[in-house]
Amino acid sequence: MKLWFLTGSQGLYGEETLRQVAEQSQGIAAVLDRELPFEVEWRPVLTSADAIRRICLSANADDECAGLVAWMHTFSPAKMWIGGLDALRKPLLHLHTQAGMELPWDSIDMDFMNLNQAAHGDREFGHVQSRLGVPRKTVAGHVQDPSVVSRIAAWARAAAGRAEVGSLKLARFGDNMRDVAVTEGDKVEAQLRFGVSVNTYGVNDLVEVVEAAADSDVTALVKEYEGLYKVAPELRSGGDRHDSLRYAARVEVGLRRFLEDGGFRAFTTNFEDLGGLRQLPGLAVQRLMADGYGFGGEGDWKTSVLLRTLKVMAQGLPGGTSFMEDYTYNLTPGQELILGAHMLEVCPSIAAGTPSCEIHPLSIGGREDPVRLVFDAEPGPAVVVGLADMGDRFRLVANEIDVVPPLAPLPRLPVARAVWRPRPDLRTSAESWLTAGAPHHTVLSAAVGAEELEDFADMLGVELLVIDADTTTRRFVKELRWNQAYYRLARGL
Repeated sequence: MKLWFLTGSQGLYGEETLRQVAEQSQGIAAVLDRELPFEVEWRPVLTSADAIRRICLSANADDECAGLVAWMHTFSPAKMWIGGLDALRKPLLHLHTQAGMELPWDSIDMDFMNLNQAAHGDREFGHVQSRLGVPRKTVAGHVQDPSVVSRIAAWARAAAGRAEVGSLKLARFGDNMRDVAVTEGDKVEAQLRFGVSVNTYGVNDLVEVVEAAADSDVTALVKEYEGLYKVAPELRSGGDRHDSLRYAARVEVGLRRFLEDGGFRAFTTNFEDLGGLRQLPGLAVQRLMADGYGFGGEGDWKTSVLLRTLKVMAQGLPGGTSFMEDYTYNLTPGQELILGAHMLEVCPSIAAGTPSCEIHPLSIGGREDPVRLVFDAEPGPAVVVGLADMGDRFRLVANEIDVVPPLAPLPRLPVARAVWRPRPDLRTSAESWLTAGAPHHTVLSAAVGAEELEDFADMLGVELLVIDADTTTRRFVKELRWNQAYYRLARGL
């Protein structure tokens, strides 16, 4: 993935000035290329409406280009940018900077002023973007300032997520859980709004691939498990339940092959629709998530899409990202906490230590006892995010949280889990979440934060509500009402 660096100027200043503009903009682009998580490709200085329109159309057509960073080094008359900006379909960041951080007070002359007038040129550019209603992020400051680079990096990660969801293919194995509302959604609108393609496959299509897995591949994978995890004695070679571990490995081999062959980077399962599978996939799903795949339980394709997108946005950052579900509360005053888990499928990327590979009964699904990884989540700041279909639009809701160790051991809870303290507190968080109609399935990320989510939502034109340390229920309800009016008006007739 690449970001294109565009520089605006004009022919009024002469060739020597344009040569300096090119050199200095190349220098800014080089700093960003070094500091950002993605390649930054400098493009020649733009001085005409035709060149601007062509570069914007080229960006639209280039799958490797995730977004544009634009800087008006000198004064770039913004009427030149109208055709290009009107045609642009890629995310845009307006960088308001200049070549030097400090002014050379004792040597400034009019030549310097004409060359270094982004303070002038970027205001012209900002005006035409607002006049055209161009969605963008504006970042002001010098690229040697770490806070400036951090904000650009957040946007770049959001642009990577936007590019990913725009070409994402998701396989649903069976339908969603019966009688559940929040896992439903408009797949046509999702493809129109996001670009993701969501289609259903019979579970027994997967079963055929699972049963065809080579014994040698299964044996190699079992050996990998025994080297990576604390495998329960009964599951190890010679143990009385070793066959269950081999079947879990067979499911992983088959599931991985099905997804790779079909070009799928996200998927769902449903415990009510297992076909000929002997176990509900647990270990396989956990390991696929750890490798970057999106997943949603009970056919929840929206959460699967969201997980894959945040996995892409989080690449290279510390902290994991996982499918999650709010399960139960600790309501002791002063110690209010949420215990999150799922039946089996929590990603080991958020694990605090080496996961334990275990087998236990599962009271739903009507199949053999499934193998799974068991662990506690790594403590630290994180965010939980949910995506809901509200009928007339999609809504993202995010809650900033602090993952904490369990208050006591959980020896009889044989699933992976996370315990967290929601900001600002459990009562405000829960009341706001419920009022927003946000889902019970979420994505928990210790890597991606609110700024990346805000940039991502802006790129897609999707509503985002953030519950954080400053949230009050009264203000949150007002924001919901304002959003209801705004998004209905923004849709037009």
